Amino acid sequence: MKVAIVHDWLVSYGGAETFVELWLRMYPGADIYTLVYDRKKLAGHFEGVSIHTSRLQRLPFATKLHTKLLRFMPKAFESFDFSGYDLVLCSSSCCAKGVIVPPHIPQIAYIHTPMRYAWDLFFDYRKRSGRLTRFFMDRWMPAIRQWDYISSQRPDTLVANSKYIARRIKKFWNREAQVIYSPLNTRRFYPAKDSRREDFYVAFSRLVPYKRIDLAISAIKGSGRKLVVIGGGPEEKKLRALAAGDANISFAGRADDDTLRAYLQSCRALIFCAEEDFGLAPLEAQACGSPVIAFGRGGATETVIDGQTGVFFAAQETASVQEAIRRFEELERAGAFSAVAIAAHAQSFSEERFRTEFSAAVERTRKEIAL
Repeated sequence: MKVAIVHDWLVSYGGAETFVELWLRMYPGADIYTLVYDRKKLAGHFEGVSIHTSRLQRLPFATKLHTKLLRFMPKAFESFDFSGYDLVLCSSSCCAKGVIVPPHIPQIAYIHTPMRYAWDLFFDYRKRSGRLTRFFMDRWMPAIRQWDYISSQRPDTLVANSKYIARRIKKFWNREAQVIYSPLNTRRFYPAKDSRREDFYVAFSRLVPYKRIDLAISAIKGSGRKLVVIGGGPEEKKLRALAAGDANISFAGRADDDTLRAYLQSCRALIFCAEEDFGLAPLEAQACGSPVIAFGRGGATETVIDGQTGVFFAAQETASVQEAIRRFEELERAGAFSAVAIAAHAQSFSEERFRTEFSAAVERTRKEIAL
């Protein structure tokens, strides 16, 4: 079976890219189609895979400026020819699901999210943008939304990574989506043999605005508690300034797997302040036996069990996070959190479970196409 995998872009290595690697393990020999590809930044990944890029790859600095090319993405993805394939799989949080596939070829789109900046987070992105960007957003976004809706009708099957995303798919595209949770890599994240916990909290992610690491810092600052911030990104300078004056808040930078796993295996809890579509970080922490203090909206509500594997806070506000930390510590003193039970819960999101459920969705779609 000849398989094509369509992915928005390959310019850095993160959760979406590990997902594509999983598909490549499930469908060895598959080809990848993507907007742009940064070979240097992805060295060591996708070696030996046939990767087809769009014409936008030829533009100077395309791999750095790809997010500025939204207006031209629909045409770029529609230019790919899939007539020689038996199955087309789309990994999409932007335009990848909008490729044009012949009717006799099954097309399944795994939706990480409908594009946030076109729909429910449009006004948030607009507020954070400069005047020129706002001008083009106002001018181009109506046409982008129209294309996004039209192209969402093309896949034969839509799969959402969470119930939260399935609700957004229904609202913006008026389509039903099967929920198959993104898989946790249990080879990278697992409990330590020595389960002793140390007296510090962890916040880790790319340091970008919507991850809200600032909330974790402001909630901890001046409290006498310790916080380790793991990750890098454009917000780092601002976050360091916010943490200045509190020696209990430290920055570990970008961490390799061994370092990150060691922190997650020994911390009191992960503080997770983002409203994520699914969010692997809370699962990765739980896989290491760590509880999670999470914002009670988005994908985290489907992976964290309040009072058993973590606690939720109601608002993205400092006081709300602080109250959740106090509640967590009360439950912790009462023995509410078992590292063994937390890790066992995370195992229910295993790669094996994903493979079984997704393979069944593929076979069901192929049978429906054959009728």
